[in-house]
Amino acid sequence: MNQHPAMYAGGVCALFLQSLHPGPMAAVAQHDQYQSDPWGRLQRISNHIAITTYAPEPMVERQFALVRTVHERVSGLDRRGAPYRADDPELLRWVHDAETWSFLTAHQRWSATPLSGAEADEYVRQAALGGQRLGATGLPLTVAELEQQLEDFRPQLWCTPDALEVVEFLTHRAPLPALARPGYRMVIAGGRALLPGWARQMLELPDDPRTVRRDARLGRIATRMVGWALVGSDGEHDRPMRAPQGAAG
Repeated sequence: MNQHPAMYAGGVCALFLQSLHPGPMAAVAQHDQYQSDPWGRLQRISNHIAITTYAPEPMVERQFALVRTVHERVSGLDRRGAPYRADDPELLRWVHDAETWSFLTAHQRWSATPLSGAEADEYVRQAALGGQRLGATGLPLTVAELEQQLEDFRPQLWCTPDALEVVEFLTHRAPLPALARPGYRMVIAGGRALLPGWARQMLELPDDPRTVRRDARLGRIATRMVGWALVGSDGEHDRPMRAPQGAAG
């Protein structure tokens, strides 16, 4: 899978950012097993991205159909008492926008070969194709549209106790072997550093410039470490960046 190593921190940023919408956060808190089986969830997300980005079309469509079927069964009430459905096009759009922005920002910040403006717009357009196949509507097709949509979502966002629990679990309680913990902490730090300042404040994360610079430095180191590991295996991170085709949720 030829994702740039910065995508690991981008994935953490996406999870933190997505948690700020009460609807998708309630779906995760009420229907997901991210605490009892965090690596199983990570594997499912990784498989979705790999299949929908690189597999032959029949396999891609089967994967999208599987995710759509799962979404159809997920519904309930969020912390505000408002009903939600995982297949709601508006909620899917938020999950998609947060993921696309996070991955793109990670690549632009830490890749040795950031995308040009036109290439970044093409990345957003490609990502929208997968989001549409999951049922999202009104997706952005340019970086400017993506950033505007994130801004437009802000009045709907709320840092619920469930969102704080996700941050606490991923930051401090994820079950890890001792040897993996230092690298994992650096990836988490990188994900925090990528977040917009307003999101860090909502999630009660340190937002002073010194801490943000430290987190960014750790994230950059983690990206290089992963890059060296990939070079040692197949060097795939040197290939062009491609857009994941839709968030698995």
